[in-house]
Amino acid sequence: MLTKPYHAISIQDCGEPLVPIPRDRLSLADPHPYQKLGADYGQASPFYLRKSVLEALITAQDRLERLYPHYRLQIFDAFRPVAVQQFMVDYSFAITLQAQELTPATLTAAQEATLWQKVYQIWAVPSDNPLTPPPHSTGAAIDLTIVDGSGQPLAMGGEIDEMSERSQPHYYQSSSDPRASQYQHHRELLNQIMTDADFVRHPGEWWHFSLGDQMWALYQRQRGIHPNAIARYGRVD
Repeated sequence: MLTKPYHAISIQDCGEPLVPIPRDRLSLADPHPYQKLGADYGQASPFYLRKSVLEALITAQDRLERLYPHYRLQIFDAFRPVAVQQFMVDYSFAITLQAQELTPATLTAAQEATLWQKVYQIWAVPSDNPLTPPPHSTGAAIDLTIVDGSGQPLAMGGEIDEMSERSQPHYYQSSSDPRASQYQHHRELLNQIMTDADFVRHPGEWWHFSLGDQMWALYQRQRGIHPNAIARYGRVD
């Protein structure tokens, strides 16, 4: 099973409930992009977070409004059951296969390994092991962007879930192109708003932030903020 460095962090779930993200405070990507593809959430909702995580997210929204009164954080995805994680991993593999004009019948082992490597650059493994939960299955991870007063997303120079180098948070940092500078400015605005509210950004995804999960705890250790930090949110069943 493919693992990440943060999987070594222990989890002591604090038992906080999932709560709905309020539509009057934050923008929600509706209809939800994965549900449009056929992902089955059952009785769950993609627009739920752990209680304290939601409170921190609203703090981030408040800070954004103080800087730009008409801007709002737009939630692309939040809670994601492991079954939905599996659905999206399989879907991403299938579209990657199709994009490269390959078929399962003629796929070599080397080609398959390369495709899975590409998929797992963006997607966490849909693990059923409670010690290695996908971040979104904890209710402590969120994918989001910023929209302006007319509801249009700010230009970030790449799409959420895009399986390319453009998903790297600092992809445009060294470019002298004015458009690239704007993309990087918007990414850093999102990052600053979220990190000021105690979230951490995924090192390979400009849109993914978490608070209280294993990735967050690992960063607390690496940055010397809390040398013995552990995750306070595990998988929600």
